[in-house]
Amino acid sequence: MSAARPFSRRLWWILPLAAIAALAGALAFNAARITRQAEQDETRKADCIIVFGAAEYSGHPSPVLRARLDHAYDLFIQGVAPMIVTTGGFGGDPTYSEGGVGRDYLVKRGIPDRFLIAETQSTDTAESAERVGVILRANHLHSCVVVSDAYHIFRIKQLMLKQGFEVYGAPRPGSVPHTEWARSVAVMREAVSYLLWEMHVT
Repeated sequence: MSAARPFSRRLWWILPLAAIAALAGALAFNAARITRQAEQDETRKADCIIVFGAAEYSGHPSPVLRARLDHAYDLFIQGVAPMIVTTGGFGGDPTYSEGGVGRDYLVKRGIPDRFLIAETQSTDTAESAERVGVILRANHLHSCVVVSDAYHIFRIKQLMLKQGFEVYGAPRPGSVPHTEWARSVAVMREAVSYLLWEMHVT
């Protein structure tokens, strides 16, 4: 038996194990970055506030979406930015979009429509960021405060930074899960989503 054959057999084991180790390392690295970002509130003056969408129910924001919108409302009233962009497409609802529901909710809270822009065609976070980028460039806006759940902020920031914007994270209050298991699931979900996006763009 040649020496090459045992080596080739070992290679069949080494390569998959190396790939698994590299994947685990990348996920752990991103998980640490996601957690670190979730603990920061970077709110500061910017050109606009972007509220990333969540579920809506027949024209009414879900509790998660409402909490994000309320946080954006508070930031707007504090003078953080003169414009709010709401995002999110129609999903399974042919009548109402997340972005449109978000805009309407903020109008009802008293923000004039001229200070609101709704992005209503996206199907996921990455597409929301791309479409918002077009909106920001069309309106000559260069910086933004992004509002979403704490563990979602890291991925949003990377998406917007990739497009060349100045980005600050403002996680909605109370968005960190209460149990360690729920926190772990949320972080790992974001780590996987971010890794898939990285693989797609490289």
